[in-house]
Amino acid sequence: MPAPMARLNILAKLLDRFATRSPKFARARAEHIADTAPERALVLFAAAAQAGDAEAAFIVGEHYLEGKGTQHHASEAARWYQHAAKAGHAGAQCRLAQLYLFGLPKAATVHWAGLFATAEASEEADYHAALPWARRAAEAGMADAQALFAYILTAGPEALRDPEAAFNWYRKSAEQNCPQGRLGYGIALMLRADTAEKSTAARDQLMRAAEAGLPAAHYLLGFGAERAVGTTANEALARHHYQIASEAGLGLAQARLGLLLLEGRGGPTDLLNGESWLRRGALGGDAEAAALLGDMYARDGALPPNYVEAARWFRVAAERGHKAAARALGMLYLNGTGIGRNPDEAAVWLRYAAEAGDLRAQADLAALLQSGNVSLAVDQPPLHEWFERAANQGDPIGAFNYAVCLAEGIGVPRDDACAASWLKRAAEDVVDAQFWYAKMLSEGRGAEMDEAGAAYWFARAAAAGMTEAQVALAERHVDGRGVARDHHLAKSWFLRAVPAGHAGAMFALGALYAGGHDLETDLDAARHWFTEAATRRHPIAALMLARYAARGLGGPRDIETARHWYSQAAALGVPEAASELAELDPLRAQAARVAGS
Repeated sequence: MPAPMARLNILAKLLDRFATRSPKFARARAEHIADTAPERALVLFAAAAQAGDAEAAFIVGEHYLEGKGTQHHASEAARWYQHAAKAGHAGAQCRLAQLYLFGLPKAATVHWAGLFATAEASEEADYHAALPWARRAAEAGMADAQALFAYILTAGPEALRDPEAAFNWYRKSAEQNCPQGRLGYGIALMLRADTAEKSTAARDQLMRAAEAGLPAAHYLLGFGAERAVGTTANEALARHHYQIASEAGLGLAQARLGLLLLEGRGGPTDLLNGESWLRRGALGGDAEAAALLGDMYARDGALPPNYVEAARWFRVAAERGHKAAARALGMLYLNGTGIGRNPDEAAVWLRYAAEAGDLRAQADLAALLQSGNVSLAVDQPPLHEWFERAANQGDPIGAFNYAVCLAEGIGVPRDDACAASWLKRAAEDVVDAQFWYAKMLSEGRGAEMDEAGAAYWFARAAAAGMTEAQVALAERHVDGRGVARDHHLAKSWFLRAVPAGHAGAMFALGALYAGGHDLETDLDAARHWFTEAATRRHPIAALMLARYAARGLGGPRDIETARHWYSQAAALGVPEAASELAELDPLRAQAARVAGS
């Protein structure tokens, strides 16, 4: 006789075979043995599905997606979902919509609960194909599908978006206590919040979603607590929410948590864990975390600068589409900070950021290309188009850069009048525009000559700390052009330019003290400032210093020093320096006269 176990196995197989004759019995039998014998259960579910049982078809799809009782096979799962969805099964319809959004390989781990959290629609997401399935399941009353349908109406292509309808579907889903619906509804309420009551309502929905375990809800609550959005600022609470979301693998939260730990905000400083969370976020694919790591290593802050590490993480972030990181990487290559200077590589990354809309990168790239230091053969980017678009959108930096293109004929025909017009618009906010506009008014270029107007804009730029503007304003006070003649005020503006190493300002101070101005003559001071300017290769300062040394003005007579500075002045292109040098030595002077005769 067969052993008891063998008899049981035979009986079980007979029951399985008998069950396949009735779809209802097959499904009931499959459900009974699903945990103990998943392979046999799958066969029974498939038999019921083929006989028209939509629920069984959905379950078969789940088994293939999860690899339960068989190998994981996403495309086979999709086939069974399609079978159930066409029969009106809301769960299968919702799952199909997920598959179209997240792709077959991801679907096994997404399970829709990850939406808004660890999962994002894939680059190949087919919102149009997902939409009808999500709509059918949503209209059937399935809360998860209502939230998914609202997500498509919010995040899908522009042609599919309907914010008002999305808001209503999120509300319906939230009313069924769906965590994803509460999360979406909370976000929608937050975006519409214009009163404290609405902010509180939004935060309540996020709290309920967080209690259900959604990492994104914890992240948003943390962000609100950190930035005082809809609540009072509480960085300790922000840490708490970021910690929960970070441990669930949410890169955005890991980046924020790492930053708070590094900066000691909301609790004690923790350099080790702060850097670790940033690194985990970056390695997990979060571009912002990688950019923050790059920034952390690029500056002298919580950790010592390490430009090799900074370049590494900026590159990681830039390759993931982070335009600010691309610009930062470009600037490291441009300046050779910690890595080899490489203008060509700098141009590649600056262009990447510029084409993504980074206005500062556009300006940096324009300056680099105009310098002629780039050997890389690249097509001339549409600098003027970027700047014109930004200018027309009201961006003052874009207006300034577009004005420079017009003034210099970069990519467009030179148009001084139009350049002056854009400079005037930008001058209210951009210091460089104030200086450029002042120069154009002073020269009567693109606008009627206006010395008083030029002085006004030079003064604005000078007050903002621009060295060239400080010198230009000081020179106007020396001459009385557009402003009152005031040599004492001129001196004060020249002195402001000195810390920046401006040789022209130093020479001008020497000239003011040399006599013939409203300041008391002080030859010692004049010689001092001529020395400062000459050592910075100012040609006329070198000539004046040579004369002072030759004649003993402002100090002892020193022929050797005089010869040195005359030689320097001659090398810098001052015509009279050579003849005055010859006059220092009678024999040389006589030889020069003989040669001249």
